Amino acid sequence: MAASTYSSELVHTLVERGYLYQATDIDGLDKRAAKENLSGYIGFDLTARSLHVGSLVQIMLLRRLQQAGHKPIILMGGATTKVGDPTGRDTSRPMLTPEIIAQNKEGILKPFGALLDMKEAIVVNNDEWLAEYGYLDFLRDYGTHFTINRMLSFDSVKLRLDREQPMTFLEFNYMLLQAVDYLELNRRFGTALQMGGADQWGNIINGVELCRRVDAREVFGFTTPLITSASGAKMGKTADGAVWLNADMKSPYEYWQFWRNTEDADVGRFLKLFTDMPMNEIARLESLQGAEINDAKISLANAATEMLHGEKAAKDAENAAKAAFIDGVVTLNLPVVEMDCSEWPTARSNVQIIAASGLVRSGREARGKIDEGAIYINDEKVTEIQNIPYDKVLSDVGAFKVRMKNRIVLVKPVNIKT
Repeated sequence: MAASTYSSELVHTLVERGYLYQATDIDGLDKRAAKENLSGYIGFDLTARSLHVGSLVQIMLLRRLQQAGHKPIILMGGATTKVGDPTGRDTSRPMLTPEIIAQNKEGILKPFGALLDMKEAIVVNNDEWLAEYGYLDFLRDYGTHFTINRMLSFDSVKLRLDREQPMTFLEFNYMLLQAVDYLELNRRFGTALQMGGADQWGNIINGVELCRRVDAREVFGFTTPLITSASGAKMGKTADGAVWLNADMKSPYEYWQFWRNTEDADVGRFLKLFTDMPMNEIARLESLQGAEINDAKISLANAATEMLHGEKAAKDAENAAKAAFIDGVVTLNLPVVEMDCSEWPTARSNVQIIAASGLVRSGREARGKIDEGAIYINDEKVTEIQNIPYDKVLSDVGAFKVRMKNRIVLVKPVNIKT
């Protein structure tokens, strides 16, 4: 249905900006959101020190919820991280110690402070209640509400078994734990909405049904589509790894460059999902053709970077990109990687320099990019494999500038023998 058919600001915005993939009862959610303030939540397991861009759409859901006057709940999966979500995986997740889980929680919370008003949000850890259950009590209270037949039908289980990959009994319990989270949040805060990615649909449905069966409460589920690029690449993954949200793991400049390198066909969609830009301005930008589409990409990069890292970081990134790509100036705002040159008395192969930059995954790929004419070192196209004498070609900041398409990295030699 068109966004204009919904009466609540929340559902209207979610539909208009392209967040809706599936919902348990979108009309019922619209009516509830129009007449009362809701609390809605998304769970985040604590499996890394930072979330990456692939999780940004979920944080934006909480932002839209708050912008519409409702209360966002950030559920930290301190307990469920100990089990590991089997969704979309062929192998079990590694077991993490309580100390690592606590460190990860601290890192994962960082971007929420930029994207949400944390004074009006709730942060809660499911270890508060799940750790309190005795095993027999948990089975008695909730095990009777789930059938093995139904659990085997969910994609998180079915796909693993179809590929004849083992699934532990520990992982099999994950969906029960997540369902109890919804019930617990509904009892504590009256939470009536769980949101998540499309791969969480089965887990969300379990929670909705458990709230109905145990407490006769009507609650809702909402999922976003799997976010991929127009070419099918998974959101948040690049050739040199994940696009982390925390600045100490991915610099604001690199974050800005990620959005600047958006494929032409994705610009309008990403502006809707990942910025607060008004819809009429988005319509203008996505109508640009030819070289002008780069103006829309810069607007996207500026808006997304400013939202997460602040106005100054976005402006510095734009200026650094302009200086590097247009003016040919090297600045320390560019990402820098160090290359150990303790075994480099006078020169190093350009293949090794390119590989050290991280713009390619191996020396073999570096050779292929050289053959394609896709690599520049200090603004000169690399046309053949050769040794480079470092003391003659280092820039003023003591590094090589390596460029491939719209990405630049400074490779700084260290431990040079003299």
